[in-house]
Amino acid sequence: MRIGVTGHIGLTSCSRPLIRAALREALHEVRRRTGGRPLHGLTCLAEGADQLFAQEMLVAGATFDVVLPAPDYRWRGIRPARRRAFDALLEQARSVSYACEVSDDEAYAAAGRRVLDRCDLLFAVWDGSAGGIGGTAEVVAEARRRGVAVEVIWPPGAARLR
Repeated sequence: MRIGVTGHIGLTSCSRPLIRAALREALHEVRRRTGGRPLHGLTCLAEGADQLFAQEMLVAGATFDVVLPAPDYRWRGIRPARRRAFDALLEQARSVSYACEVSDDEAYAAAGRRVLDRCDLLFAVWDGSAGGIGGTAEVVAEARRRGVAVEVIWPPGAARLR
C-alpha cells in the first residue's frame, strides 16, 4: 500500500506528539485493513507533517520515497536549525526525485502532484483551512478530484503556529 502525505509545516510543539500518535494509529489501521501488506510512503519531506510522517513510517518498519520540489530545496525550504533532521530522514529514503529545477510555489505544487501520481491513499495532516499554491488544501482538492482516497488527520488539541 502506497501512502502519500501532505500537511501543515508550522505545527506547535504540543501538536507534534499528538500528530505522531495519530499517524501511528492511522498506519496501524491501514496495515490492519490491508491484511498486513507492506506500507510504502511518499513525502516531500517538508518541515512539520511530512517529516513526522517519515519518522512514523520508519517506526512502522516501512519504506518511503522523497519527492523534493527542486535540488535547492534544502537551502531554500528548510530552516538552518532543521537541516540536520531533514538530512537524517533524507538518508533513510529509498529514493529521492525532484519535481522542478528551482524551489518556488509551482515547484511545491508539482511535488505534491507527483506524490499523488504514485499513491493509493493520501494522509492529510490538515486543519481544514485554505492555503496557497501547493499547500495542503490544494493537494487535498487535487486528490479528491482524481479519486485518490484521502484520510484527514487532525487530532483534538492539534494547532498550527500563527
